[in-house]
Amino acid sequence: MIIWINGAFGVGKTSVAIQLSKILSNSYVFDPEMTGEYIWDNLPEALSRKGDFQDIPLWSDFNYQMLDYIQKVWDGTVIVPMTIINPLYYEELILKLEENGSKLHHFILTADKEILLERLIKRGDFDTSWPANQIDRCIYAFDNLIQGIKIDTCNLSIDEVVYRIISIINMKDDIF
Repeated sequence: MIIWINGAFGVGKTSVAIQLSKILSNSYVFDPEMTGEYIWDNLPEALSRKGDFQDIPLWSDFNYQMLDYIQKVWDGTVIVPMTIINPLYYEELILKLEENGSKLHHFILTADKEILLERLIKRGDFDTSWPANQIDRCIYAFDNLIQGIKIDTCNLSIDEVVYRIISIINMKDDIF
């Protein structure tokens, strides 16, 4: 099973994924951002760190291949904390994994813009940082372009978000 945790930067995806992996036995956190870093680090300097690594076709293809492989050879839960707001990349990863037989639960963590900015600043970003500048794009995409089970995190702790995810999966799959 794959649990994809989507949402704007600063919403708490990685914190939720780490806490979820502590609760779910036989689970693993897979971070597609590491693929982007690897690609950037291994391109010629003139091509490296230009724009968004998700725009490099290798990124979605590699992550799809990895997640598909893991699902075929391992009987555990893969937790994926990654912001996907481009409908094409949503199709190339999330929908393609579902279409090819992966049991995938796609959650979108949401929060108000002000709260997202507060959280980004708290983690050390600036209100003019790249993640902060993506907030409006993310909110628009999750309201209009990308489908998933939404969880409003404005007034929830990390543990409360984790237990909501577990409850929703349990209701759908009766696996816990």
